[in-house]
Amino acid sequence: MGKTKNQWSRAFKVACLVELFERAAYYGVFIVITLYLSRILGFNDIQAASIAGVFSACLYLLPTFAGALADKIGFRSSMLLAFSLLTLGYLGLGLFPTMLESAGLVEYSMTTKFTGLLESSARYGILPIMALIVLGGSFIKSVISGTVAKETTPENRAKGFSIFYSMVNIGAFSGKTIVKPLRDAMGNEGLITLNYFSASMTFLALIAIWFFYKSTQHAGEGKSFRDIFRALVKVCSNGRLIILIFIITGFWMVQHQLYATMPKYVLRLAGEGASPSWYANVNPLVVVLTVNLVTQLMRKKTALTSMTFGMFIMPVSALCMAYGNVLDPSQSILGMHPVAFMMVVGIVFQGLAETFISPRFLEYFSLQAPKGEEGLYLGFSHLHSFLSSLFGFGLSGFLLNKYCPEPMLFNSHAEWQAASANAHYIWYYFGAIALVSAIALIIYGIVVKKLDNRKQAI
Repeated sequence: MGKTKNQWSRAFKVACLVELFERAAYYGVFIVITLYLSRILGFNDIQAASIAGVFSACLYLLPTFAGALADKIGFRSSMLLAFSLLTLGYLGLGLFPTMLESAGLVEYSMTTKFTGLLESSARYGILPIMALIVLGGSFIKSVISGTVAKETTPENRAKGFSIFYSMVNIGAFSGKTIVKPLRDAMGNEGLITLNYFSASMTFLALIAIWFFYKSTQHAGEGKSFRDIFRALVKVCSNGRLIILIFIITGFWMVQHQLYATMPKYVLRLAGEGASPSWYANVNPLVVVLTVNLVTQLMRKKTALTSMTFGMFIMPVSALCMAYGNVLDPSQSILGMHPVAFMMVVGIVFQGLAETFISPRFLEYFSLQAPKGEEGLYLGFSHLHSFLSSLFGFGLSGFLLNKYCPEPMLFNSHAEWQAASANAHYIWYYFGAIALVSAIALIIYGIVVKKLDNRKQAI
């Protein structure tokens, strides 16, 4: 089917739609995953951050391998498998606490507090359930973006990824929006109930793929495992792409703090009445409102130039987030606690940075992919989030424990205030990481340009 500016294939449209469902499911859970692990299952800050970090890291490590397999078995089959696993996984997150209660391993009270798990190894039963989400999500990461690459041409690919990324963020906005009403209505029990929302979203996506997904692009399907292995070795030995992934990891380490650090940071400093899920929603809102405009403004610029613009916005974001704790907590700003208000300001800058970086990063990788290897290359492109999840969540747990610890660990509020007086230092660390990454990307762009010019001269 021919593609013009306003004409896209059915496969492209369905892929964008199910990406919206999948992102709504994922972010509805992920924005409060550390709260779920701590408040429902009794893990401490470092344990919760470590589990969430490994969960997120594996979700972004496996797409390289899942993408190579998806190229072989076909994108439709891969998505049917993926959404089946995701539905079972999210359903499991909802049922797990109830199963523990039924087994007498946990006590439940009308105050929606779960007790009895602090000394019980039964809580680690959540890990195989989370593994289902990891396996399902690993296919989605490579296949959906790979579909965009297959169903677009080099001429309209930037626009295609811009549309795709808008759907990603509409889904993220939808998922995060449901968390606040659930917690207001149900307290901590809402952290359990929202998993049923996520399961319903991925089930709808499964139905949509079954009935509506059809593509005429089948390059690479049926290849041998030897061919898959050769392609995998080739992409993993591409030094230029690997270095770029390491540099972009700095951006995503800061970005992941919306889920690793921000919820606990805001609730502890601004109070339980704060709305971290809604603050996080500012990010996808900004992306949806500006991504097409930014793509249009940067259409004549290279992908690396656009990404460099975005990278230098990230240190500003981190500094804004830090500034909230320096202000007088008794003086609200537009009816918000200073910590909450400056967090929102920082997230606005973070969302703006993302519009310059993420769609063009995916475009850059898609243009490196040979026909029939789109799933492999687009899966490989997510390796940055594997690294940023491991290091970003790991660093978050350490920094929260050091600068903004759990208030319940202290005998008095005054003791906790003294221990958390420098909580804003957390954002200085991430601001420094963002700045180093931005400078590194400039150096990378200069070196790559020189290498390309030298190659053309030969």
